[in-house]
Amino acid sequence: MYEIAGRYRSAILDDIDPFIGTAATDLPSPHGLAATWWWPKPQVGNTHPGATSPLGMVSACAYSGAYPTGYGRYAKNTEGVPEEMFGRLQASGFTHFQQSGTGAIRKYYNYVRVTPMVQPLDELGESWGLRDEVAEAGYYAATLDTGVRCEITVGAKVAVHRYTFPEHHSARVVVDLSLGGLAIDLGRTVPLRAQVESIGHGRAQGTVVMEGVPLSVYLETDTPGWRQMLWYDRRLIDGGTRLDFDSIRHTTLRPFGMLFMGSTRPGQTVELRMGFSLRGCDQARRNLERECGPDAPAFNVVRSRTRARWREYVSRVQVEGGTRARRRVFATGLYHSLIKPAIADDESPFWPTAGPFAFDVCTMWDIYKTQLPLLAAIAPDRFADLLESLIRVCEEEGNFPIGYRMARGADRFFRQASALAHTALADAYALRLSGIDWSWALVHMSDDLRRMYGEDFYEHGVVHPITHTLDLAYGHFCTAQVARAVNDRRLADDSERRGRGWINAFDPATGLLRDSEFYEGGKWNYSFRLIHDMAARIGLAGGDAGFVAMLDEFFGYGAEPVKQPGRCPDSVEMAAGYALNRFEGLNNEPDMEAPWAYHYAGRPDRTAEVVHSALTWQFGTGPGGLPGNDDSGGLSSWYVWASLGLFPVAGQHLFLVNAPAFERAVLQAGDGEFVIETSGHRQTPIGVDGLDQSPPAQYVQSATLNGKPLHGSHLSAADVHRGGRLHLVLGPEPSDWGSRRRPPSHPAPKG
Repeated sequence: MYEIAGRYRSAILDDIDPFIGTAATDLPSPHGLAATWWWPKPQVGNTHPGATSPLGMVSACAYSGAYPTGYGRYAKNTEGVPEEMFGRLQASGFTHFQQSGTGAIRKYYNYVRVTPMVQPLDELGESWGLRDEVAEAGYYAATLDTGVRCEITVGAKVAVHRYTFPEHHSARVVVDLSLGGLAIDLGRTVPLRAQVESIGHGRAQGTVVMEGVPLSVYLETDTPGWRQMLWYDRRLIDGGTRLDFDSIRHTTLRPFGMLFMGSTRPGQTVELRMGFSLRGCDQARRNLERECGPDAPAFNVVRSRTRARWREYVSRVQVEGGTRARRRVFATGLYHSLIKPAIADDESPFWPTAGPFAFDVCTMWDIYKTQLPLLAAIAPDRFADLLESLIRVCEEEGNFPIGYRMARGADRFFRQASALAHTALADAYALRLSGIDWSWALVHMSDDLRRMYGEDFYEHGVVHPITHTLDLAYGHFCTAQVARAVNDRRLADDSERRGRGWINAFDPATGLLRDSEFYEGGKWNYSFRLIHDMAARIGLAGGDAGFVAMLDEFFGYGAEPVKQPGRCPDSVEMAAGYALNRFEGLNNEPDMEAPWAYHYAGRPDRTAEVVHSALTWQFGTGPGGLPGNDDSGGLSSWYVWASLGLFPVAGQHLFLVNAPAFERAVLQAGDGEFVIETSGHRQTPIGVDGLDQSPPAQYVQSATLNGKPLHGSHLSAADVHRGGRLHLVLGPEPSDWGSRRRPPSHPAPKG
């Protein structure tokens, strides 16, 4: 902590706890509104505590084979409390390329397992207990029950392992290139082809082709006097220098790799340095040389540089006030928001030119509302790189991806949503983000809207699942903004007209979406999305009073507490939960923007109550501190924005304003510094503090922006990104602030 203007501001890097979200949800029993919300998705954050670099290509962590990151104890589940796969924390080694906070995306990586051993090679694949774990941004350490202390750090494209051995006559470091995926049914990824080569003392390299992607690794180690050998099927190949496998199937796979073996003194350390590339072993070697430098050992050098990169990123948001617990959850939320997507410069295996290659966009459905606007604010260069990569994927594969993994497939995840890249592109254009050819981007925005569900939308103005009608109409609205700006009037007019098609998704008799199939939710969860013409949408519900009444029912005002799904809930229990038509409470993505729908009906005080309940009761310190899957940082980004008292309306270049959780915050957005300060702020403990667990919400009484009165409960994104000062006067009772001047709506043009 350091002092500024008589107050204390958190040294945010030191507050990060990578263990938050790694275990089943363990939060205090909620009170009030939060007790009425129902959680359909797995009650576990699905994060891992491994070493990561901000938006980097490589991560590394202890590997047990558990779902879904390879770390931990849990089996695969899609509903309720997760079942344990193992009775203890354990590991068979340390793998690379982990997901972060995802669920059933069926792509789990965990490539290139490294195992320090004092056992015979026959025991490779056995798991040993983990103890004395330590994790911080860019660093992970644990001790195996074998007595080996294991430390890992990573750079953007490298990993460095450091093992401290007990005294032993035959210690070894084993590298298994055959591993991929998880130890669950249908979770394994098998290499299609592979090549491993020993290229001199302490140096080796190899390439494995996983799902059509050639992953290359170049490695060095400082093991003077140790033997270096290749192995196959847990048998040493004495004198062999190369292994080649032209075709591998599940039935023919046998583990293979390389090892280094020798005697150790008590406390002797061995360092293994690994460079990765998707463009061959030579580039993997150059990546290692670039990040590790010419001298060994390199562990402390890489760890220090990665920590500095984390400091640079997370220090772009600073907060003051609040409890230590709340600051810890906030700092960790910011950290989790900056792990994915993985953005690797000049590494695309699918096109030969230079430029960024982004993968682990898992998925846009998870991140487009909250995380991408956060990247646009605090990491605009990387945000631009992500969009450039998405445009290139569209060029190569014909579609903007809803999700994109380390494998071809822009058409995967299409059931979740349509046209979500358009929202990020519209916001980027409004911010005048450099480095993008907007005329060329517009070509792909327009073409993408004619593919998959978009074809039927063009012909009929409505598609099912009905949520895709909302997506596509919004995609046309976003496309119209860019088209108008680059003076393509014909496309702009046509897109604006088609953007009006959102209305076809609603049943005028109920003011809700029409009956349809819904992905992870029901029509109530999707009916309160922040579309571009909220004034007309509220009109469908009978006006402000009718719309607020529907929202009140959805958020459980006056409702009894509900029971959450337990372990292995049956279909009857789940159906009864869905029939509640209730807010999913940040356990799932579809309705995470719904609390701010009140703003458009002149009731920002209701937003304050709902958001306050979520911040207080649904997030906490400790491994069980998340209410559901973190979803590649989408959930954590929600927490960051909500704590700052802002919420981005993706695709509309707009922020909605609410009472913040901290007394003061500074957001370094682009080149500007946006300050959010308050008067009358009450320190509100987070629920897990064990103090006052039901503090009242606070409400905005009045506001000024750069010293001038702000009567509406919204700001343009330009106001935030250019920097300035937002002052909010808070009080314990609702006020009429923001009730008259509503956030803008964008009705269809006349004629």
